[in-house]
Amino acid sequence: MQRTVSRLTDLLRELRQTHPTLAQDLEREVAVLADRRAFGLNFERHVPEAVDLPGRKVRKRDKVRILPPRGQAPSKANATLWRVAALDRQSGTAALQTLAAPARDFEYADSNSERQSNETVEAAVEDLVVVAEFRDPIYPGLVSTGKVERGGKKPFNTIINSENFHALETLLFTHRGRVDCIYIDPPYNTGAKDWKYNNDYVEGDDLYRHSKWLAMMERRLLLARELLNPEDSALIVTIDEKEYLRLGLLLEQTYPDARIQMVSSVINPKGVPRDGLSRVDEYLFFVQFGASQVEGEVQEGSGGKEVRWRGLTRTGANGVRSKSPGAFYPIFFSADGKIVDVGDALPLDQSADSVTPPSGLIAVWPTPRPDGEDGRWSVVPDTLRRLIEKGAVRVGRVNVEKGQFPIFYLTSNQLKAIEAGELEVRGRTESGQMIVHYRDEGGRVSAPRTVWDNVSHSASEHGSMLLRSLLPGRKFPFPKSLYAVEDALRLFVGKKRTATVLDFFAGSGTTAHAVMRLNKQDGGERTSIVVTNNEVAADEQKTLRSKGLRPGDADWEQLGICEHITKPRIESAITGKTPDGRPIKGEYKFTDEFPIAKGLEENVEFFTLTYEAPLRVASHREFSKISPLLWIRAGSRGRRIEDISAGWDVADSYGILADLDQADSFVERIASSDHVKIAFIVTDEERLFESVAQELPNHVEPVRLYEAYLRNFEIESGRGSL
Repeated sequence: MQRTVSRLTDLLRELRQTHPTLAQDLEREVAVLADRRAFGLNFERHVPEAVDLPGRKVRKRDKVRILPPRGQAPSKANATLWRVAALDRQSGTAALQTLAAPARDFEYADSNSERQSNETVEAAVEDLVVVAEFRDPIYPGLVSTGKVERGGKKPFNTIINSENFHALETLLFTHRGRVDCIYIDPPYNTGAKDWKYNNDYVEGDDLYRHSKWLAMMERRLLLARELLNPEDSALIVTIDEKEYLRLGLLLEQTYPDARIQMVSSVINPKGVPRDGLSRVDEYLFFVQFGASQVEGEVQEGSGGKEVRWRGLTRTGANGVRSKSPGAFYPIFFSADGKIVDVGDALPLDQSADSVTPPSGLIAVWPTPRPDGEDGRWSVVPDTLRRLIEKGAVRVGRVNVEKGQFPIFYLTSNQLKAIEAGELEVRGRTESGQMIVHYRDEGGRVSAPRTVWDNVSHSASEHGSMLLRSLLPGRKFPFPKSLYAVEDALRLFVGKKRTATVLDFFAGSGTTAHAVMRLNKQDGGERTSIVVTNNEVAADEQKTLRSKGLRPGDADWEQLGICEHITKPRIESAITGKTPDGRPIKGEYKFTDEFPIAKGLEENVEFFTLTYEAPLRVASHREFSKISPLLWIRAGSRGRRIEDISAGWDVADSYGILADLDQADSFVERIASSDHVKIAFIVTDEERLFESVAQELPNHVEPVRLYEAYLRNFEIESGRGSL
């Protein structure tokens, strides 16, 4: 092998004299071959990926592609990359210089195309789309495209519209070593146009299909390793049988110090035909780092498990006042969240407003239905009073300010099971409520099994159908069951109420939705960061092209994944309303049952990753593009500092000092707040940075920013060339 590489090196040295670009490409591939493993997973590290930036303004020196004429599908000619040599804004034209064709699947440009590489052609600016190659340095920024605020002072969830590799590079500034859990559902590489490599769909007959997929995944998994907390974190990856073997080896090679376990999960009980068999399951890889532990237990049978109490509010079609007028009455709570008394049922023609609660008490009524009709309790007043006396009624986490008074009870069937000895009372709480368990003989408590077969994990009912409820009339292929993602996350962040969860193959946004559901269940303040692009589905592209549309047009972009599915899905989950403003029909099931129309008390902000021009970076004109990054690094909470023309500013959780002559005032303001965690100091001089940092309180982290702001976030060239 060494002798062969040596001979190749000599030949490349000769080739460099006549065809330097071709020699450079060959040298890169030789280096990869020399570094190949003798054992384990071997694959070709393909040419670094490139991403189109439709809508991005064309500038001089940009790399671009020429779009096909409107109404036509792209051809191989449209894959050629050009450099913008000159721009004439008045005429709307650009002079383009060809670049050496990138090596694809080890087919290199011939000598004729090399000789043509310095020729110049003219094209209309409107026919160009800017291209960012992974080997080139870029200057990322974030631009807010909207927000939803229902979570009070909670931190914001973050949705980023971006190609995920560059988004991960950007997140290294905000979250390096700080992510508690990553959940990803990457493309399964089925060959059915489910993903692209360098703007081309990877078809089933592509000889390098598996190699391209592995190269794509490795680049992102290496960045994920830098984002995860090495002391205690977990990575969850879902996959099917097409790539699970290769993915398992890739995970072992990428994370040699991690503990890896694969789980089989039934996601389609009806089955999908696959090579003569009916496939009902897929796989999850759990990759654990440091002290990470599975935070949950399940039952083999139900033995030993504490009985689940039912919510007192009646749900379903019969959960309206008119179905049982005798079950509409007030329950009076004290200010400290305890039930004091149970009122009498109101006649059907009498409203709740007619009842005045006793002095110092709060009247709690059944939750209204999404259409505004009165709800009802599950039992009448006399029955509830008897249940309270027995200790068969308990109150959950009460929040008087928000009007949250969750009430649970033991049903008549459960009480009969206690009498029959099928259930046993293992004591009482301090308030007198029974502690009821299934008998131990019924089974035993165990760790989660490696085969999951839960009704709640069916992707049809709790993925596709749920998404149709949230976004009527909109389609997304194969969304995950909300409860399957929720259960997987609960294993690793169930007890981490301030955990950060990242999903960089976000799709419809199920991960963010699941994180918000977990917060609802225990009052947590977990935050999610999800990254998805705005790719338009292949079938939809044909329809849009027939209308003369193409990427970058508003009518095209509004049907992309992020704009058409992800953003509205998260907004609907929070507000409880469909995009057209109607209350969402249906209820959440299983772990936490309540009407979807009630929404979730969360905050979220939507961003688009931008690619800034180096000249504007150098001239200090783009602070607004990095202000969201500083805010996100400081915890995505409270006010964001958008302008530092005054020299410095301090917000809820962080401060920025741009004029070091005002350092004393800045430090004094920082010291007066217990909530400020980070101080960003803008200076090119190490000595000045250190002098200010030494004056800051111990609980404040000093972070240096260079004066040419976006250079702090420059993504290195060559990082994508693994």
